[in-house]
Amino acid sequence: MFTGIITGVGRITAVQPLGSSSSHGKRLTLQAPPGYLDDVGLGDSIALNGACMTVTTFSAEKGEFTIDISAESLDKTSGLDNEGPVNLEKALRAHDRLGGHIVSGHVDGIGHVTRFEQVGESWDLRVMAPPALGKYLAYKGSITVNGVSLTVNRVVDSEAGCECHINLIPHTVENTALGNLRAGSRVNLEIDLIARYVERMLKHNP
Repeated sequence: MFTGIITGVGRITAVQPLGSSSSHGKRLTLQAPPGYLDDVGLGDSIALNGACMTVTTFSAEKGEFTIDISAESLDKTSGLDNEGPVNLEKALRAHDRLGGHIVSGHVDGIGHVTRFEQVGESWDLRVMAPPALGKYLAYKGSITVNGVSLTVNRVVDSEAGCECHINLIPHTVENTALGNLRAGSRVNLEIDLIARYVERMLKHNP
């Protein structure tokens, strides 16, 4: 379980196939910020751009760790099969502050950025979510974009999907990998867990 509050920006430095066919996954080697792995152990969960992954090897001295990602996970996520920056979040501990919202680390769909421009001191981020996710998005509700817990300021429904308007403060742009986004960038999306359960309960309400 996670909160969507990014605790570090790492970098995928190597991508190696785990087999000879496309049905096999990949092994990712990542460089973490200094000291980030000091309290990490084998088998710990770390979210990469919002996708929960398991640490398979690590070196706290080098600040380096690896994860194995299945072909299924690669098919359902974006940005985890190429070298480059990624948002990192360690799994939530029972005594931690819930600074964002409840995040499972399971990507619900892939959206794409329709606008990312600076407006005054902040940034206007707009993401088109797939049509199937539109019903879970609401004004002042929460959405996770590449692992970052964000507040939805406006939703615009269309046949193409649901466009979420999000305001990013400078701190978020400077301390996550969201600053690397551009119009057309693909992003991992996770809807609010509570919205998922509400739909389930309403569907089965006698």
